Amino acid sequence: MPGARDSALIFLKSESFAQALKKALETSGYFSTVVPTESLAFAEAKAHMPSLIILDRRSTSIANFRRVRALNTVPIVAVEEGSVSCQEEDCLQEYDQDIDLVVCGQSVRELVARVRAILRRREAGVKSNIQYSAGNLRMDLDRHEVLVNGRAVDLTPKEFQILKQFLESPRRVFSRQEMLNRVWGEGYALEEHALDVHIHSLRQKIEQNPASPAFLLTVRGVGYKLRA
Repeated sequence: MPGARDSALIFLKSESFAQALKKALETSGYFSTVVPTESLAFAEAKAHMPSLIILDRRSTSIANFRRVRALNTVPIVAVEEGSVSCQEEDCLQEYDQDIDLVVCGQSVRELVARVRAILRRREAGVKSNIQYSAGNLRMDLDRHEVLVNGRAVDLTPKEFQILKQFLESPRRVFSRQEMLNRVWGEGYALEEHALDVHIHSLRQKIEQNPASPAFLLTVRGVGYKLRA
């Protein structure tokens, strides 16, 4: 069942599609707000923290929403109505910018199913009360915080989720595809290079010497593992 505060903020160029999506989400138990402009979407997101944001892929400066620190953990779905498929290179760039889902040309019913899956995973994460550690590296899920030598480091949502997977299974070797499936979901078509980009960025933030990592190790021909 949806959580008591689960809500979706919707800004789509097509008013009819936005209203149909709002109706379908509310039928599924999620409170939804539709706004007509990007500026109103931005203001509404800051004023009333939604559980999830659904934005028009072509009419929105999505990066603006990631610049608000308070919105860093809110899942963002970028929707392009009427398009049969998304260009792979564009999608990879958007996922690298921590868009949680890029949707092109899907029905309201399928989009609602994907949104519900994201909100279920988010709700499960909110309910957890777990801390992980490896050496001088600490992660607090309740605070959504990562500390290195007691100093907070600013991770993107995807970097946080990748590191969480490693900390949950120290010393386990993850193939690139397995990690992509765990963080983005098995339904996403991402090249394995997309993970390498995030690992490189993560190392810059948590490793004392990123060129010779102490935590995130490369296992040649396989993938990566966390040195406990």
